Amino acid sequence: MLALRLTRSARPAVQLRRLLVATASAGTGFLLLCTLGHALGHPDTPAGSALRLAWCTVPLAATVHFALAVARTDPGTRPRPGLAAIGLGPARLMAISATTTALSTAVGSMLALLLFLHLRGDLTGMPFDGAAASFLAADIPLPLPAALTLLALAPAASSLAVALTLRPRDTRLAANSRGTGLALRRFTTTAKLQETFGAYGRFGARQSGHDAAGRSGAGDTPPPLQAAGARAAGAARVGAGGVPSGGVSASAPGSVTQSPVPADGPRQAPAEAPITPLDAPVTTPPGPPRPNPTALPWGAALLAAGLAVEAYASRSPGHHLTLPGGPTGPAAVLLGWTLTAIGLAVAGPSLTHLCGRLLQAARPGALRLLAGRGLMEEASRIGAPLGILCAVASGAYTMAVLYDPADSSFGPLTTLGAALVAGCALATLLTAAVEARQARAATTAALLRLGAPSTALRSAAALRAGALAAMFVPLTLTVAALAALPLTP
Repeated sequence: MLALRLTRSARPAVQLRRLLVATASAGTGFLLLCTLGHALGHPDTPAGSALRLAWCTVPLAATVHFALAVARTDPGTRPRPGLAAIGLGPARLMAISATTTALSTAVGSMLALLLFLHLRGDLTGMPFDGAAASFLAADIPLPLPAALTLLALAPAASSLAVALTLRPRDTRLAANSRGTGLALRRFTTTAKLQETFGAYGRFGARQSGHDAAGRSGAGDTPPPLQAAGARAAGAARVGAGGVPSGGVSASAPGSVTQSPVPADGPRQAPAEAPITPLDAPVTTPPGPPRPNPTALPWGAALLAAGLAVEAYASRSPGHHLTLPGGPTGPAAVLLGWTLTAIGLAVAGPSLTHLCGRLLQAARPGALRLLAGRGLMEEASRIGAPLGILCAVASGAYTMAVLYDPADSSFGPLTTLGAALVAGCALATLLTAAVEARQARAATTAALLRLGAPSTALRSAAALRAGALAAMFVPLTLTVAALAALPLTP
């Protein structure tokens, strides 16, 4: 119920993004149901139906990635101060976000089912009744469990991905687990605290004795003897259950000694943030991970492996490229494209981080420094969507090179699948850009308060976009040329 209320009360931009998620889910569900219809109409070719189903994993993955990006930018499920007091902690907000994503994708799956039944001729009263009856095997009863299982793939995968990504994390435990062990760090921290407070108490006892001697002026007892007498009197009072005159409370060995109290009364300690105990877990909303520079070689290795698999597939007989409209080619092409896309997605954050570093090279000015720092900070958010968009663009280039008007395999389902994947990749990148803009809103406001002109901020944004284009456009063209080279006859 709370998820429905948050969905209804969202802003129009958020509702538009959720509507796009539902549209992507509807397209994916329709492709899966068409694969089921092909399997019902061609029971003698199970390999072709299985390959069609394998090709449908590409739009399914694009839909899940887009739904995850939309869930990360949802302001209604973002942790804010005071929500935990009414039971809306990080775990509850994560569950609400996963439920909202499941609702959006489930609506799209239901729309796909209605359209499929309408094109089969099972639902009448609307235009184009039974327009694809022969292709969707309308004369064979539709197995409802199989259809519902295929339609549940997008909601289940999307909600699971959102729950795993937005789950609350114990940041203190993650920080203490690095370097030395957690137990060793706690032991050394406690020992340092006890030693610091003990040393401070002993120093305060001596200092209070010297201060008292200085204030007495012409006393008969020398300062060392006065300090010794003060320590003896304090020990006597502690034995009687009191507090020493110097203001230092004596305690058993191993306990923490309190700070001295001055003669003119206790001083007010400055207001500080409360110290969280070491054993208390600190849960914060998960932020984007820092870009790992070592991921660039792994991404390059996966990219090279994908290109090698595509080259190997071109050596097999009948290596023409076919997509969901009629996938009869080798499955190695699908595997090669998948490895290429994963490699570009893995290398994307590191390449974006590298763009930021290159912008700051060779005596940068304020504009280049601002743009470079911004790219380095946003590398983890926009790097992976940029890599995936590069993979989609290279695949589109390969399809354009291999397109043959006389080939019947490029049908309407091929166009639908290609448009769905390309649209999801572009929408994911735009959504990640919105998330990055929301993350740097406080920094932008601070710069404007300091007097930075708005034209400088726009120039920095344009410089970031130009640097990314200069890095990823040649990379996309190179990968596309290498991918299409072994597949051309």
